[in-house]
Amino acid sequence: MQILPPVRPELSIQRLTEALVPIAEKVKTVPRKRIMWTHKGQPQLYLFQEGELSILRASDGLLIVTVYDPHLFGIAEMIQPVRGHLLRSETESTILRVDAQKAMDVFRQQGLWEDVASLLSYHTAYLFYRDALVVQQKTYSVIRNHLEEMNLLPEESRMRVSILDYIQERTHLSRSSVLNVISALKKGDYIDYQRGGYLTTVKNLPERF
Repeated sequence: MQILPPVRPELSIQRLTEALVPIAEKVKTVPRKRIMWTHKGQPQLYLFQEGELSILRASDGLLIVTVYDPHLFGIAEMIQPVRGHLLRSETESTILRVDAQKAMDVFRQQGLWEDVASLLSYHTAYLFYRDALVVQQKTYSVIRNHLEEMNLLPEESRMRVSILDYIQERTHLSRSSVLNVISALKKGDYIDYQRGGYLTTVKNLPERF
């Protein structure tokens, strides 16, 4: 059974972003740059507008998700600054930074806390979704789930990261485990990929293999 991600609260993200842009400061990014949650000792929110941005688990660098659409990060860290995750730009990206205290003042003045709660709930649901992809799953199920996830990516993004790198960054499965399954799926004509391991086609993947 395919595991589906939660639905993004698009309108809430749009309203929050529109409210914060006037007080935001642009951040220069280069590929693979890590972005910290504080600036000059103060907690920050980040408005991702264009490019590719990933969230990594701070303890071991496990990649939780890569986003391609406008988004807002730092809500949870603003309220509970545990610093369990960090941001990394995958390409040259457009990102704006906002002081968290100023952002909270805007949310209060414009009555946006319902939208804040909606976005925070989405982020929480996404963590449960990620757990469902990998926790207590057999190796093949984990790989199948990530192949189906890759298949939903824009072609430009799929051609930038190999199947092996995509899965290993998000699961820490061994190289041999991933390659054995990928090779078997290709021989069975369930997937196809270009030289270098860039995914081109995903057909009806079997539940078990």
